[in-house]
Amino acid sequence: MALVALTGAVVFDGDRRRHGAAVLLDGATILAVVPADAVPAEATVVDLGGGIVTAGFVDAQVNGGGGVMLNDDPTPAAMGAIAAAHRRFGTTGLLPTLITATPAVTAAAIAAAGLAVATEPGVIGLHLEGPHLAPARKGAHLAELMRPLTEADVDQMIAAREAIGTLVVTLAVEQAPPALIRRLADAGVIVSLGHTDARHDAARAAIDAGARGATHLFNAMSQMQNREPGMVGAALDAGALWCGVIADGHHVHPVTLAAAIRAKRGPGRCFLVTDAMSTVGAEGDGFVLAGRPVRRAGGRLELADGTLAGSDIDMAASVRWTVENLGVPVDEALRMASLYPAMFLGIDDVRGRIAAGLAADLVHLGDDLRVRSTWIAGVCALA
Repeated sequence: MALVALTGAVVFDGDRRRHGAAVLLDGATILAVVPADAVPAEATVVDLGGGIVTAGFVDAQVNGGGGVMLNDDPTPAAMGAIAAAHRRFGTTGLLPTLITATPAVTAAAIAAAGLAVATEPGVIGLHLEGPHLAPARKGAHLAELMRPLTEADVDQMIAAREAIGTLVVTLAVEQAPPALIRRLADAGVIVSLGHTDARHDAARAAIDAGARGATHLFNAMSQMQNREPGMVGAALDAGALWCGVIADGHHVHPVTLAAAIRAKRGPGRCFLVTDAMSTVGAEGDGFVLAGRPVRRAGGRLELADGTLAGSDIDMAASVRWTVENLGVPVDEALRMASLYPAMFLGIDDVRGRIAAGLAADLVHLGDDLRVRSTWIAGVCALA
């Protein structure tokens, strides 16, 4: 495949900004970042005309997009359609996310993901958010489908991870004994704690057993209080945990979210997820979730009782909101959308940065942080 040189934009490589630089793409791989005046003569030059080029966004929690919900259509084609819808907003790698479902639907989603990661650009794994969640913190999930994690479930998840590559499972602490969490973690399944009413000590036991993440921090979990830190306190205090956050102004108050980002103990970080539903990249004033109407208005998605039902935000908008409302520097917000989720998923040796040998998955943003174009595996997907 012909060598391509992207020039004319500031290059943010995940660590620093590089002015007067060019990104060389050799097919699906980044070859190098070189001075713009050192581009090989044989390269096809693409002048981006300003702005910033950075690693493509990685979204670990995407329920839908483009009018498609994974729960309604657990197929490779649906996963591809969701990825295509989010590509317009800078996301070059995502985990289609199945919320609490029946065993049959779960099995179908697992089988579909095994095919989609090989055939659908932008699909890089699967996230199972349920059914092993706590009814007390059900959110928009169906409590009647929730149940404890079993050895058979663990066997299924381990086999799924082997077939898919990257698998995240959201579990409630009270539904998943530490011994089973340890089995999952040892097998490479990424365990994220969420939809849980756990007390701090129980949450810490799950973290010590190998849990790696917290799903949409603050939402659908026990809160931090003066004498009981809860799941939120455990997540912020545990350096091993990475915390997904929904930055849309509806799920978490800006003051609360800004304080959490500052307070998070490392090396784990807070990273952006959209938790997007089918409305992202689609028209309409709502959709149906498990037989229940969801109303879309003012940037919110709500069930009839006012319960938030996922989000109506894309990753580029999340980056802008984080910069504008939380005072997070642009470069750090970009890390929260690319490098940090890649680190959470354990794929930062492939994605999340612009460096030689990594995937040629990139996004070009204007100075207003709106998407101008994206590349997946070196192919321009939006221009």
